[in-house]
Amino acid sequence: MSDKNTNQRRVAGSYAMSLISITLVLLLLGLFAMLMMHAKKLSNHIKENIGFEVVMNSNVKEANILRLQKELDAMPAVKSTEYVTKEEAIKRLSEDLGEDFLKWLGNEENPLLPSIDVRFNAAYANNDSLEAIESRLLENSDIKEVYYQKSLVQLINQNVRRIGIGLLIASAILLFISITLIRNTIRLSIYAKRFLVRSMQLVGATESFIRRPFVKTGVTQGFFGALIADLLLFFIMFGLTRRLPELALVQDTKTSICIYVGLIILGIILAALSTRSALRKYLNADIDKLYA
Repeated sequence: MSDKNTNQRRVAGSYAMSLISITLVLLLLGLFAMLMMHAKKLSNHIKENIGFEVVMNSNVKEANILRLQKELDAMPAVKSTEYVTKEEAIKRLSEDLGEDFLKWLGNEENPLLPSIDVRFNAAYANNDSLEAIESRLLENSDIKEVYYQKSLVQLINQNVRRIGIGLLIASAILLFISITLIRNTIRLSIYAKRFLVRSMQLVGATESFIRRPFVKTGVTQGFFGALIADLLLFFIMFGLTRRLPELALVQDTKTSICIYVGLIILGIILAALSTRSALRKYLNADIDKLYA
C-alpha cells in the first residue's frame, strides 16, 4: 500500500513540476512577445511623429492652402496635417521664447509664413518616400520650401532596423530554448511512468492505445500551463500599465489577444508533440534500458 502511495505521490509530483515548468516557459515567451509588440508599436509611434513642414509663400490665399491640405490628407502616406497660420506661428514662437516676439519687431509686419505640418504613416517615414513627396510638392508654385531633418529620419530608421533584427534573433533563440525545455520537462514526466508503459505493453495494449492517455494528459498540461501563463502575463502587464501609464500609448488590444491565444495554442501543440516524442523512446526501448 505504501509503495502505491509513493508511486502516486511521485506521479503527482512529476505532473506538478511539468505543469510549473510549462507555465514558466510560456510566461517567458509571452513576456518577450509583449516586449516585441511594444517595441514595434513604439517604433511606429516614433516614425509617425516624423514629418515635415510645408512652408507657403507669403502671398498665397488661404483657400489655396486649405485646398492643398485636403490633397495632402487624401494621400495614403499622410497620417495627419495641421494648418498653421501666420498668427498661430507667431504665438507658438512667443511661447517658445517666453516673451512676445512682436515687441522686437516694432511696426514691422509679421515675417513668419503660413505652413502645413505633415505627419506620415510609419511605412512612409523614410528618406526615399519623403524625398519623393518633397519633389512632388515643390512643383506647386504656392510652396516656398519643404523642411525636414533628413539625418534624423535616417538615424531613426537605422536604429529601428537594428533593434528589429536583434529582437528577431533573440526571439528565435528563446523559442528554441523554450521548445527544448518543454520537451525535456515532459520527457522527465514520462520517465517516471516508464514501467507503466512497459506493463501496458506486456498485457497486449497497442501503441495507439498506450499513447492516447499520455497525449491527453500532455495536452491538458499544455492547456492549463498556458492558461496560468496568460493570467500571470495579464496581471504583470496590468501592473506595468498602472505604474507606467505611457505604455497605454503603444498597446494594441488585438495583438495582445493574439498573444494570449497563441500561447494556449503553442502550449497544447508543444506538449502533445513532446509527449509523443518522449513516448516513442520508451515504446521501443529494451527492458534493460528502462533501469538506466
